Amino acid sequence: MTRDEAWNALALHPDPTLEELFAADPDRVDKLTGRIELGEVGIRFDWSKTHLTDELLAEFEALAEASDFGEMRDRLFGGEVVNPTENRAAEHSALRGVGQDASVEEAEALRERMKLLVGAIHEGALGEVKHLIHVGIGGSALGPALAVDALGRDDPKVDVHVVSNIDGVALEEAFAACDPATTLIAVASKTFTTIETMTNAHSALKWLADNGVSDPTGRVIALTAYPEKAVEWGVDETRILPFAESVGGRYSLWSSIGFPIAIAIGWDDFQAMLDGAAAMDRHFRDTDGRANLPLRAAFSDLFYLRLRGCQTRAVFAYDERLRLLPDYLQQLEMESNGKRVTVHGEPSGPTAPITWGGVGTDAQHAVFQLLHQGTHMVPIDFIASIEPGDMLDSAHHHILLMNCFAQGAALMAGKQSDDPHRNYPGNRPSATILCDDLDATTFGALIAFHEHRVFAAAVMLDINPFDQFGVELGKEIAKKIEKGGERFDASTEALLKVSGLG
Repeated sequence: MTRDEAWNALALHPDPTLEELFAADPDRVDKLTGRIELGEVGIRFDWSKTHLTDELLAEFEALAEASDFGEMRDRLFGGEVVNPTENRAAEHSALRGVGQDASVEEAEALRERMKLLVGAIHEGALGEVKHLIHVGIGGSALGPALAVDALGRDDPKVDVHVVSNIDGVALEEAFAACDPATTLIAVASKTFTTIETMTNAHSALKWLADNGVSDPTGRVIALTAYPEKAVEWGVDETRILPFAESVGGRYSLWSSIGFPIAIAIGWDDFQAMLDGAAAMDRHFRDTDGRANLPLRAAFSDLFYLRLRGCQTRAVFAYDERLRLLPDYLQQLEMESNGKRVTVHGEPSGPTAPITWGGVGTDAQHAVFQLLHQGTHMVPIDFIASIEPGDMLDSAHHHILLMNCFAQGAALMAGKQSDDPHRNYPGNRPSATILCDDLDATTFGALIAFHEHRVFAAAVMLDINPFDQFGVELGKEIAKKIEKGGERFDASTEALLKVSGLG
């Protein structure tokens, strides 16, 4: 069967309601719920409130086979080229110990170097360190910000502030929270040339110098794939933490880009995060068909994207510690799969939904009106933890979980009414990811699950999830504006003039 034939077969399936699917199959929950064990904890993945059926899953398995999914997965973990437009491998899994032997060994050596530096800082080798300002952008900032916020709330070893925006307000906010005498600056840039990051880094050094720090550059930790560039910038080799060129920005929190995470939560928990991701890597690598949890999620994603025309997908974390997860997934999913051509350069059709979301229960009082009664069908992921993240009265967490589960039930069941204003159509899909506890291990597995979900979808869509040329055009035009002498459209010319830039 060819890829086109597989898609054509999928398009012929009937469209029963969720209520009809549950009524027809008493084993539906068991069939569409999976679990990954992570030592003393685990994660439950319930896709039963989606429109997947045994027949659809069989057809999607045929699509995966027609797309050479098994071969592409082997290439991913084997360190072979899976990014053909840039002729690169994508070896983020090797950073957590699952991949080509040589790459795993290299990652272990780089990780040991980072471990020694983290330990030395915690032991006072660089003097008293109470604060770290981590300067990066995109994947160099989103992953660390999410992980520090999720895992570093309880008595962090160092107070970490992640700054990505070139807007000086963001950097001044970090300055206001830190004592320059006890602050380190981490500069995270793959090439050590990113204009937003390097501008912020220069301003951070000036802040240190203006506040009496005699050797500002001596307070810098460089995180880069080009250590020679950091040396040229003035950072001592002992404070440069390299990572491999084959690690993309949005897949980089497992590398030295994760330095602020380790500084905040300690090395043992950072290693636990890697171990949780590695457990998901092994599951994804070794499990075939619908039992493969990221692959099954990709089946659902493609069903709603290609067969039901859903243009968005929402993620609601019923856990304050995961409030930044929707932001992180926006980059992971939309920068990876937001493409318009196949790997062969041909028109692709829809490739990635617009990823958005929020945190429950806040979102219920903001956007759920549209989800329940609007005209858009929006597949939803609910993410929660059985164990609470707080020490308050258990009523807080019970109400939180009850709301999470109730929303999924209400979206599916709906409520009929003769009053059209009070009629809920129901039949709205959702999935639930339920962690036993949100600790470093489950967090790592959760992020790796989404990485592999994106890759699996890309393989079946025949697109390259590892390049991102679309982010470059705006940067090129910004450089032309800075240089001067270029003419633009009338609107842009007017904006430049009134802002004093033209």
